[in-house]
Amino acid sequence: MEGILGAVLNSPTIGRIRRNHALEHATVHILSSRQKDMSIYARSGPRGVVVYGVVPTEMVTSAASEALERLRNGEHELAVHPNCGTNLVTAGGLASLSAVAALGLQRVGNKKRSFWQLLGSLPLVVLASTLALIIAQPLGQMLQLHLTTEGDVGDLRITGVTRQGRGRLVYHTISTAG
Repeated sequence: MEGILGAVLNSPTIGRIRRNHALEHATVHILSSRQKDMSIYARSGPRGVVVYGVVPTEMVTSAASEALERLRNGEHELAVHPNCGTNLVTAGGLASLSAVAALGLQRVGNKKRSFWQLLGSLPLVVLASTLALIIAQPLGQMLQLHLTTEGDVGDLRITGVTRQGRGRLVYHTISTAG
């Protein structure tokens, strides 16, 4: 990617977050494939990935190592995950914009509309929002692939995996460098 957007996406901090985000998704894919019905979620940042859920540390370590290796070997599709927040933000944003646009199309002049007039707009709002949600699915995945993750992890390496817990909350921090 070139230009200003490319410069931002490839800046040291943002680039590192994008590579960690790819590692996060790939790790979750592998953990989920190893144990069905696993209840986990993860977050990434410039220093690594945090995996929340009751999972053995050895399993997290093994999955993260495999994820990194598979990304390095060109399996960049592992960087995209259907439950990513990028998909949720894309869907929410498009649905909101489409609803506002649909209501705006129904407005005539500067007159205030009654509750019943607004209610009459509901079918158009539902249709516009539904179409937006349909479009959001492939668009969210495309945004992950090109903006919020970087499947080419370069010299990213795992420097450690630590288990922590607070009460019933258990999480593993996958620290990275590179």
